[in-house]
Amino acid sequence: MQAWDPGLYRQFETERTRPARELLARIAVRHVAHVTDLGCGPGNSTELLYNAWPQARITGVDSAETMLAEARKRLPQCRFVQGDFCDWRPDAPQQVIYANASLQWADNHETLLPQWVGQLAEGGALAIQMPDNLDEPSHRLMREVAARQPWRDAVASGADARKKLLSAGRYYDLLIASGCEVDIWRTTYYHRMADVQAISRWLRATGLRPFLSALTEPQQKSFLTAYEKALGDAYPRQADGEILLAFPRLFIVAVKKG
Repeated sequence: MQAWDPGLYRQFETERTRPARELLARIAVRHVAHVTDLGCGPGNSTELLYNAWPQARITGVDSAETMLAEARKRLPQCRFVQGDFCDWRPDAPQQVIYANASLQWADNHETLLPQWVGQLAEGGALAIQMPDNLDEPSHRLMREVAARQPWRDAVASGADARKKLLSAGRYYDLLIASGCEVDIWRTTYYHRMADVQAISRWLRATGLRPFLSALTEPQQKSFLTAYEKALGDAYPRQADGEILLAFPRLFIVAVKKG
């Protein structure tokens, strides 16, 4: 798969950071000493955690060294570790485990969430935000275009790495069974985009990566041309000329009971 591109990712940093900020606002944990940001990317979410708890030991975990290099420059006072967050094990119980727009890339939620709860201190919070947009035109059209020739043969081997999320009720039951009080909600953001090319640029940093990684450069260009044409049919312009990108997200804050 293509390497994560922090420059491309940061083009929409304000929009990407808004749900991270709103997730943080719902964490009501006192006396925070240890915090981990799982899937920290270039450090935009980690910076929010540092500003909230500057005295805490804050660790960011990410599989992409390109992202971690940016995070280390941004927050030299924090600790950053390269690795798969599914394999992460802290060296002390955590008051906050924070996973903003990262857990959707893992497919073992049934085992991973109870495992993370086990790494919380009593009274600690597991805070999760996941895009829940696989059925939106932005993502449905990726799959439809990829099913056409000449791209079908190149990307047929499971390009879409993301699996559909569990239901809100299933996440709730999992976390209740793990000994937590659970707050769960879903929000749909409507991001103003200048044109369909802006939607494509947004998603080239995330959801389109698995589709494009198997293609040659000429194939990528033709794929994106076809994808952006399909987007134009699905996302009409508003009265002011802007396009609204609907972006639903699922939020969970689970507090471990004492």
